[in-house]
Amino acid sequence: MRLHRFSMIAGLLATAAAVAQPQPALADLKLCNQTSYVIYTAIGAATKTELDVRGWTRVEPGDCATPISDALKATAYFMYARASQGYSGIQRAWGGGVQICARDTNFSVRMKLPVKACPGGEFYKMPFAVIDRHSRSSWTTTFTESDDIKSLKEAKRAGINRLLESLGYHVNVPGERARDLAIEDFHKRLKLPADASDSDLFDAMETQALKGAAPSGYTICNDSNEMLWAAVGLPKGRNLVSRGWWQIETGACSRVLGEPLKADHVYLFVQGKSKVPIVSGPAKLCTARNEFEISEKDRCSGRGLSKVGFAQTDTKGRSGYVVNVGETGILPPVPQATHAGLAAK
Repeated sequence: MRLHRFSMIAGLLATAAAVAQPQPALADLKLCNQTSYVIYTAIGAATKTELDVRGWTRVEPGDCATPISDALKATAYFMYARASQGYSGIQRAWGGGVQICARDTNFSVRMKLPVKACPGGEFYKMPFAVIDRHSRSSWTTTFTESDDIKSLKEAKRAGINRLLESLGYHVNVPGERARDLAIEDFHKRLKLPADASDSDLFDAMETQALKGAAPSGYTICNDSNEMLWAAVGLPKGRNLVSRGWWQIETGACSRVLGEPLKADHVYLFVQGKSKVPIVSGPAKLCTARNEFEISEKDRCSGRGLSKVGFAQTDTKGRSGYVVNVGETGILPPVPQATHAGLAAK
């Protein structure tokens, strides 16, 4: 399984509205973000007999995404969106009154109608809204936050400011100096190239904010210079269950366990492109070549599985845990930055 950035846990439903408008020139579903939050969206499509639900599509402030690029032919469409949990304060969400099964990490699931119970694997019901597209084959939904953000351009600017504030910079003051200094400092601290785009800036800022936020569940951040593949092990009764693989891009984070942690320990195995272990330890668990969930740690070879050593990470008393992985293994935790001295003078 592959996770691009994060899929966050749902928060309170925001008072913000989702404004829909037709787009007759194309045949697709487009989602535009006119808020100051990086948001993640899930879409459901229903026929008379089945419900297809997919998530999560990431949409930066001031940008648009197209989760469905074909003509809209399903009987009904549904949508739910939530802000990245890298932000401090109450988590924002956009939804409605239709309860549909989804999960906190990336997913694609098809269910027979009527749905009597959510499937396994951390699925639970989230409050989706009906997309009233008036039977059109193309539709655009614009997420809004307040009347103060009147355009996608204003949303992009507000989005950069909000993430800078989450990272400890003070930029919401009169004038431009504080904001300019904060962006310049962040570029230097993260060694971003001079020609980095606004999208590059959003990626880097959200990743840094998430590292300091420690959202519920178990998150792995790739601070190495190569693609990583990760597997985890966690207690289940008297046994240990191993799950994998999560493919984590350089500079990205993947929230591999969405539910709040209850175990004292989570076990971790990480390898690079050459399949040489980067994070390993004494806890021997089974793994498979492709995506897997294995509930028995013994008799690996007899079932065509491999047994590898997992490292133990201490999660006792924590509902959320973030582990940073570099070229040589697990790195020290990343502290939340404070830059009060960069306020305008």
